[in-house]
Amino acid sequence: MPTTLADLVHDASRDPTSGVILDRFLTYTADRGLTLYPAQEEAVLELLDGKNVILNTPTGSGKSLVASAMLFASIARGQRAVYTCPIKALVNEKWMGLCREFGPDRVGLATGDASVNRDAPILCCTAEVLANIALREGADARVADVVMDEFHYYADRDRGVAWQAPLLTMPQTRFLLMSATLGDTRFFEGAISRLNGRPTVTVKSGVRPVPLEYAYSEIPLAHTIEKLAEEEKTPVYVVSFTQAEAAGSAQDFTSLKVCSREAKAEIAARIAGFAFSSPYGSDIRRWLRHGIGLHHAGLLPKYRVLVEQLAQVGLLKVICGTDTLGAGINVPIRTVLFTRLCKFDGQKTAHLTAR
Repeated sequence: MPTTLADLVHDASRDPTSGVILDRFLTYTADRGLTLYPAQEEAVLELLDGKNVILNTPTGSGKSLVASAMLFASIARGQRAVYTCPIKALVNEKWMGLCREFGPDRVGLATGDASVNRDAPILCCTAEVLANIALREGADARVADVVMDEFHYYADRDRGVAWQAPLLTMPQTRFLLMSATLGDTRFFEGAISRLNGRPTVTVKSGVRPVPLEYAYSEIPLAHTIEKLAEEEKTPVYVVSFTQAEAAGSAQDFTSLKVCSREAKAEIAARIAGFAFSSPYGSDIRRWLRHGIGLHHAGLLPKYRVLVEQLAQVGLLKVICGTDTLGAGINVPIRTVLFTRLCKFDGQKTAHLTAR
């Protein structure tokens, strides 16, 4: 079994200096066969030096590993840390991943739907949960370190306050702010340092480990899916902008031959004992049997997790979902297919931006 961070915490906690913590963390990465990218290495060293870090690197460049280093250092020093995400589906996923690495006794969960081991040394929660803690307890909150994933939500017109409140009201806390789509960060560097008295650095990289290719298609959506399957560019994540549209696409694609007979048989075997007990469950099961997954924040967590698990073993050729994918959902894919290039944002329909 590979070494987990839980295996190394006790050893690091006996002498929790930056050098010892770094050595134990590198033991973990080496055992996993991982070599840190330069930006990852720089960010980890700055964190172990006690600084706030703004990590602005492309998707797929390992920001989560840097967050793990910060959490590892925090609990090795007997402190408490919080990991925030913008959507509940991602919080649930991060919570399960952190439980595997640090042990379920050390990791708690708090969303609008569920609360598990909330007083644990590491709390994984939505940004709004941390904002409530910040507004209620402020400088008295027992939180030494905070990871804010998808920090560009700071600029969101409706939800940005949840990212702003902890920065303004928790001077005892150090921050790791992560995003692939940040602009000039000099304002944040100065403001955060004034608020919590720690140096703040930006670690930035434009190197994308998996290069992107772009193409446009004017043929019908179903034909585009078939073409991508023929070109072996599956799995495809089909992005719709409402949950109803995503479900409609999943139903439409059942007539396509994108999944082999062998793959369908394996899917059937894997889901045979799964309880599709809700009224919507029969639809989910039918689509899965055709190699088509549905994924969005409106699904019951057990269905989202099932889709993620089937996708991770390569059995789903098409996943229909919403733009929650952009928040880092762990669904391995080869092609992202946007059904439209504009979106209703609550007030108007506007062209998509990089965020």
